[in-house]
Amino acid sequence: MSSKKTVVVTLVKSLAGRLEKHKACARGLGLRRIGHTVEVIDTPENRGMIKKIEYLLKVEG
Repeated sequence: MSSKKTVVVTLVKSLAGRLEKHKACARGLGLRRIGHTVEVIDTPENRGMIKKIEYLLKVEG
């Protein structure tokens, strides 16, 4: 059993009217609607997506 480090991400603001690249980052992280929380593996790729749309998110861990 591998113990990969994870990050818990919650979408707290709407994606309506946002840049397409920002919407794509949210979809890439698996976020669908306001209040939706996902647990993603802490990789440089996921960290980059989180950093790009951090103004829309609540990040834990």
